[in-house]
Amino acid sequence: MMGTSESRKACNEPIAHMTEDGREHGLYEHLFSTAKRAAEFAAEFWCGEWGYLAGLWHDLGKYSQAFQRKIHAAAVYGVEAHIEAKARVDHSTAGALYSIERFDRPGRILAYLLAGHHAGLTDWHAEHAGLKALSQRLLNASLLGDARQGKIPDEILNYPMPSQKPKSGSDPAFWMRMLFSCLVDADFLDTESFFEPDKSELRGKYPTVVELLRLFTDYMHKKSKDAKDTPVNRVRSKVLERCIVMAANPSGIFTLTVPTGGGKTLSSMSFALNHAVTNNKNRIIYVIPYTSIIEQSADQFRQILGNAIIEHHSNLDVEDESLETAKSRLACENWDAPIIVTTSVQFFESLFASRTSRCRKLHNIVNSVVILDEAQLLPPDFLRPSLHALKELVKFYGITLLLCTATQPALGKRDGFNEGLENLTEIIDDPMALHDSLKRVNIHMPENLNEPCTWEALAQELIGHKSILCIVNRRDDARLLWTQMPEGTVHLSALMCGAHRSKVVREIKERLAENVPMRVISTQLVEAGVDIDFPVVYRALAGLDSIAQAAGRCNREGLQGRGNVHVFVPPKQSPPGILRQTADIGRRLLMSKDGDPIAPARFEEFFRELYWLRGDQLDSKGILRDLASDPELRFSFRTAAQKFRLIDETIQESVVVRYDEGEKYVDMLERIGPERWLMRKLQRYVINLPRYLHMRLLASGAIQQCYPGIFIQNHPSLYDESLGFCPDRSIIYEPDDLIT
Repeated sequence: MMGTSESRKACNEPIAHMTEDGREHGLYEHLFSTAKRAAEFAAEFWCGEWGYLAGLWHDLGKYSQAFQRKIHAAAVYGVEAHIEAKARVDHSTAGALYSIERFDRPGRILAYLLAGHHAGLTDWHAEHAGLKALSQRLLNASLLGDARQGKIPDEILNYPMPSQKPKSGSDPAFWMRMLFSCLVDADFLDTESFFEPDKSELRGKYPTVVELLRLFTDYMHKKSKDAKDTPVNRVRSKVLERCIVMAANPSGIFTLTVPTGGGKTLSSMSFALNHAVTNNKNRIIYVIPYTSIIEQSADQFRQILGNAIIEHHSNLDVEDESLETAKSRLACENWDAPIIVTTSVQFFESLFASRTSRCRKLHNIVNSVVILDEAQLLPPDFLRPSLHALKELVKFYGITLLLCTATQPALGKRDGFNEGLENLTEIIDDPMALHDSLKRVNIHMPENLNEPCTWEALAQELIGHKSILCIVNRRDDARLLWTQMPEGTVHLSALMCGAHRSKVVREIKERLAENVPMRVISTQLVEAGVDIDFPVVYRALAGLDSIAQAAGRCNREGLQGRGNVHVFVPPKQSPPGILRQTADIGRRLLMSKDGDPIAPARFEEFFRELYWLRGDQLDSKGILRDLASDPELRFSFRTAAQKFRLIDETIQESVVVRYDEGEKYVDMLERIGPERWLMRKLQRYVINLPRYLHMRLLASGAIQQCYPGIFIQNHPSLYDESLGFCPDRSIIYEPDDLIT
């Protein structure tokens, strides 16, 4: 059933929103429009009736006289009057109360969604700062009485209980987060269409997946014609052909095990596009482990497919919901483009999120192809809940999952992990044979893997090579070693913003192509998604996966017989935690001199030791317990979301820097605030700082908060053309903050 605004105009209809110039958005129209949108979203997983009812009842509290007085009085604030989380009148709880009154215990499903559609999903019992538990909010029965005095139309109140049910065996908590996503995105879109109709009209103007496949196929055909006939390029062609053939399979879980340099980035996208067309998928979501390298893949795809790409980092999200504003929420991503390139942090934290801005995109993951690049980098402490979410998406929400890596971890039941992924299909016929055919380097070990070198001695060794890449584990290591090197040596780390790194990587590639001597000192950010090719690579001791990735930057095109990769023991240990664990396991395995240290069989041994021996530590925060099915539907959504932090936001904070065009975009941010298009531009000009340093710079005025939760560089001198953000040359960072 769909309502119309015309039938209500003459009845002094309550309003949902009002602009500064007095234009009114009728509440009746808003409820039915939101219901229709939410139903369309939820229909993707066969629950359109639930989406419709959630949209229809989400703003019942706005019928109260108190809210109507408030909305008229606050009209001068425009959109802020609708979305501000700290609204003075609770208009969300009335719908939750009515849901339980109508449907008893099943009504709790809707109660979570409706009560949380501004402040976010909460817990049934626990109370967080500034956010009451749902059970407490439901004690305020007068809110429903107040709404009823506004004479809510019968066609709204009498809508029947949905007949649809979630699919048998699916996770109720996950299903509710999906429904919540449908509701909040529908609400935001309908609100945006009222306040900013011109912007709303621009939505969805993307090419189809069929059109993108045509563009991609044309590009790959030209690339193949122009490529030299080398052994490596012949292998890449076979990988690409195999991906196209396997794309004709129905939805499921696939693995693509290709050594670095085997063309897996473009081949995986070819699989995804062909598979999406064959299986009528909505979009492709390319998930990359590091914020520091996402721009490399996004740039590559954008050159081929144009502006059909959304590049969505995790570092400009406002983590504290109390700092969110109307503009920041409307500017948040809903992943409505055909191709999304995002980070592991953004993807997995969103799957367990409770806040509206983070949950908004979830329903657009349904019926998509998800490429999980460098799957071996899933954090062990969150592995069990991460795999649980992936299994839900594949089994109940129509996604196809592609695990894409040179060092395939043992993530499946076939690997002896009872809670692992099921029915994995490997795209490559014989990964071991492919590894052997792409073997282009010799790995050299130090005599004693327990004896560290000095930076001075390492620098002298590096200077003996005209062109060399040296990869270290920490930011301060990169800077210290760089200072020991001759003028002209290039430095790369994540203290350089994405736009800066992209420029430097382009220059490195150009100089290497012209056979100009090139020395580079980098953190591990070059180990995935950065296609550079050096004759010699040095790698600080790390996990076997990191050493294999480093080897992929050496003799990448196979033009010099065998390249040389030297492993060295750095003066400082890796930071405590997972990096030190992987380095220690790598040290033990590398002490065995037998065979190829980066053969696929060695990775199976490596990941078994790293992952499966951890037992309960694969869900170290107990997240799945917080979201476990309960006959009384008592979930702890907010608690689980706060625990599921792949990167602890208390450790680091983001800053937008004034590098190159970043200066222009920062000035625009100060003038107009976080518009969606501008936030997308700013992603390329962000760096992350340790929290203690961030606080010190903020106190000194070196950086400032220009919009809630968004910090900008104040002084041009803080950004160095060689080193990136460089507030103090003598800063020694805390160990956990020195990874990339």
